[in-house]
Amino acid sequence: MTATTLLRGPIDAADLIRRWWLRRLGRVVRPLIRRRELRIAVLGSTMVFTALAATLIAPLWLLILGPLVWGVPHLVADLRYMLVRPGYHRRAALALLAGPPLLHVALGGHLLWGFLAAGLAAAAARASLGRRALGVVMVAALAGSFAALGRTGDVVFAHLHNAIAVLLWWAWRPRTSRLHWLPLALMVAASVFLVSDAALWAVRASGGLQWFGGGMGPEYQVWRLSPGVGPEWALRLVLLFCFAQTIHYGVWLGLLPDEDRARATPPTYRARWAGLEADMGRPLLWAAIAVAALLAVWAARDLMAACHGYFRMARFHGHLELCAAALLLIEGGSKDMRDRSGPNEHV
Repeated sequence: MTATTLLRGPIDAADLIRRWWLRRLGRVVRPLIRRRELRIAVLGSTMVFTALAATLIAPLWLLILGPLVWGVPHLVADLRYMLVRPGYHRRAALALLAGPPLLHVALGGHLLWGFLAAGLAAAAARASLGRRALGVVMVAALAGSFAALGRTGDVVFAHLHNAIAVLLWWAWRPRTSRLHWLPLALMVAASVFLVSDAALWAVRASGGLQWFGGGMGPEYQVWRLSPGVGPEWALRLVLLFCFAQTIHYGVWLGLLPDEDRARATPPTYRARWAGLEADMGRPLLWAAIAVAALLAVWAARDLMAACHGYFRMARFHGHLELCAAALLLIEGGSKDMRDRSGPNEHV
């Protein structure tokens, strides 16, 4: 029995449940199935409301379990949509210039090496000399700003990188309607609400700040996500990060796959897995499954250590997103990203 055969049963079961729901919902979901932009607007809006509710009810558990559950799948999606689907992995200049600094960051190097990778990616972009030079200058300015902030710069980048995924989703392909404005407006409104007194009152009233594990309570999260910030704002920034991180995962695992698909209607789960295998290859996918399983076992033994292990493993991916964003901006943000590597018929 092959490894793929082991997954066939769960995948077929998921498709069976999917067909059961589609038959019963019938006309209610038919517009969502046929109209991609309506479906993404509904999915994105639902994602915002769900993330906001979870942030107000159990923010600390969301900060702890989110990376352990969704972290590895979102890293696979990161590689897929930032490297493979746009075809950047086939461009030798990008691999030779930006690859080593990114690898250095992944192995524990200072995060400024990630900005070097983004600057070199900008220099290797397929664009005019003027656009490339402007891109390099912009990345250098960002690097200088974050370097001046010291450790605070790392924290600021952690917050801002959550927004990079939203910007990439926004620019991924041209739209024929304005429905994508709805989830974006809701994201902004929820973010503004989470830094208000009302959000602090709501999360305290829910008791969400009392529920956590592994010693990762409010004080720990303030130390990790808003160090040196006054008490008036520290907890608000923790709540904002919790919400933004959840949206970040939702973009990579829900919105971007739907945007990247050539067909307007959603495929079966078997077709999605086939597309994932075609893009990423079985060895990488099974390595990712193994890492996710090991993280789960590690978390059962030592929750905090498992979280720290994941963060060390994933520290490169924010700069990978920055590299992709720089290339998208320099090479022409109005282009359909799906056209850069051919249609994605599966997922």
